[in-house]
Amino acid sequence: MTEIKAKPGADLDDPALRDRAVKAAAGEHPFDILLTGGLVADMVTGELREADVGLVGPLIASVHPRGGRADAARIIELDGAVVAPGLIDTHLHIESSMITPRSYAEVVVPQGTTTICWDPHEVGNVGGLDAVRWAVAAARDLPLRILVEAPSCVPSAPGLERAGAVFDASAMAEMLSWPEIIGVAEVMDMRGVIERSPHMSSIVQAGLDSGKRVFGHARGLSDAPLQAFCAAGVESDHELTGEQDVLSKLRAGLTLELRGSHPDMAIEAVKAFETLGHVPQTVTLCTDDIFPDDLVAKGGVIALVRLLVTAGMKPLDVLRCGTLNAARWLGRNDLGLIAPGRRADMVIYGDLSSLPIQRVFVSGHEAAIGGALTTSPRPDTLIAPKGTMKLAPVTEAAFHIPAPDLADGEKVRIHTVHTPRFTRWAERNVVVQNGAIVLPEDCIIMAVFNRYGMSDKPGIGVMEGWGEWRGAFATTILHDSHNLAVFGRNPTDLAAAANALIECGGGMAAVIDGKSTCVLDLPVCGLLSEEPPLVVAERFAAMRAASLDIATDVPAPLVKLVIGASLACNPGPHVTDLGITDGMTGRIVTEAIVAL
Repeated sequence: MTEIKAKPGADLDDPALRDRAVKAAAGEHPFDILLTGGLVADMVTGELREADVGLVGPLIASVHPRGGRADAARIIELDGAVVAPGLIDTHLHIESSMITPRSYAEVVVPQGTTTICWDPHEVGNVGGLDAVRWAVAAARDLPLRILVEAPSCVPSAPGLERAGAVFDASAMAEMLSWPEIIGVAEVMDMRGVIERSPHMSSIVQAGLDSGKRVFGHARGLSDAPLQAFCAAGVESDHELTGEQDVLSKLRAGLTLELRGSHPDMAIEAVKAFETLGHVPQTVTLCTDDIFPDDLVAKGGVIALVRLLVTAGMKPLDVLRCGTLNAARWLGRNDLGLIAPGRRADMVIYGDLSSLPIQRVFVSGHEAAIGGALTTSPRPDTLIAPKGTMKLAPVTEAAFHIPAPDLADGEKVRIHTVHTPRFTRWAERNVVVQNGAIVLPEDCIIMAVFNRYGMSDKPGIGVMEGWGEWRGAFATTILHDSHNLAVFGRNPTDLAAAANALIECGGGMAAVIDGKSTCVLDLPVCGLLSEEPPLVVAERFAAMRAASLDIATDVPAPLVKLVIGASLACNPGPHVTDLGITDGMTGRIVTEAIVAL
């Protein structure tokens, strides 16, 4: 007998609720709430039309001519404001905002976001299945609808890094069996998918067998590798690099999760849409990674919506990407439209030029007014995963690159990682002194310690193109295995920065002259704080400021560069706890000195 599964949004199908909605729409029963005098943003027709909206419980019961009804328990006069569907964020990591799901809801719901798709692979890499169970539980019963995905890449690059857990096909099948899990989270091991490694093939297959979505990560893929990646069953991508990349991935049938964490890329996407002459229905919006100060000050998805409108996209096209397109991609027919029978997730905008948000409704409840929640979210009662730093204090000696068989003054050739972000392999000639290499003046050390008790020896890389340094910076926010990474030149500073985080349980630390100038402690998995979002935002802003004293002439904000410097699944060299690795070739260099 075929198992019958409850469809998403089945709570709307209570017969008594539908009876009330039908009677209200027919004029036989008053609405619970009536929004009058507004303009409805129609995501199907592209119209902005005069209409009133009647709600019954969590349902939109009627969208009818303005002024046609006045029977409601509560009437809200909109004075020409725009009624649009609630915003849907199709891909993000709450962990990047360094706050708990409860705090995240407190920030983004007043910004118009009513649904998010959370890939908790950051906590999954740290704490395994127990951390994912915590994530699912922590996402429940909030004013924000949090759709959780099953982390597919724990670690993100098997064999190239070691995380706090390893998820195989059985772990994936277990997570996919949970009703809260909507699919396989971004598949990042591109090489494993394309080469049909048993590990990645079985993980993707678990997603296909479940009938749920398989979200992707197709950084730098084009031509045959892109076709192979899609042929494996991966369905989406947010790792876009330019106008032509957008076009090629649209043509490959991928759903695009256009992300706000790369604003330059948003402009490139607009160029692609202009080339096509329209915005495809497979374009959605996401935030991916957003720091807490930016989340509070600029906003999540709404910041991207405003950016795209400023860049020249029609407001209704942008809103369609962030609502109806997203709902269709997720298979949520209850979301994404202001129409009868749909869920009353709605945002009231003052206008569609600057998009000021006046009110937010979630399932018919007025959740936010004027930038603040109407009621506080339920308290956090779960015990969050802490105590994940299983690493003894380190010494200065850990940051020396030994050359014991060479005399003082001799030269030796070393491997280097050239240029942050878009890295490439390089080599340098260096001098030996006291049994160790002398670090060139224009280079820094990146040392990555496994913080899960697997080794006390770090993977080390010599980094070129990182500007001038006068201190050290340490972080346990390190995509995606979240080991402890330390950056700098002076071994005293490097050891002090590492030990500051070992002592507090993780986070970020800046050190100058052997003393901490700023420490941001993030005790939950070494990634999150349980403090209020405004406090975390202020403390992270202080860390940003402290980073400016550490390094100058870096090609991007330092805090953003350091957390991605170990992204082993991406092409090019990245430093992990195993050494210098390459996600597309599988190369691992464990010793900095080139073999003589």
